[in-house]
Amino acid sequence: MEVSQHKTGTTTLQLVLAWGFVGIPLALGVLQTLINAMKLFQ
Repeated sequence: MEVSQHKTGTTTLQLVLAWGFVGIPLALGVLQTLINAMKLFQ
């Protein structure tokens, strides 16, 4: 029984855009949280 591998058509550009779409708001949220947390320690 032969197993064929189906390669998806996801390109590097699509991966970069997808990670950017998730990563940029996530990074901004973490940064904003850290800025607000630093106010507590001043």
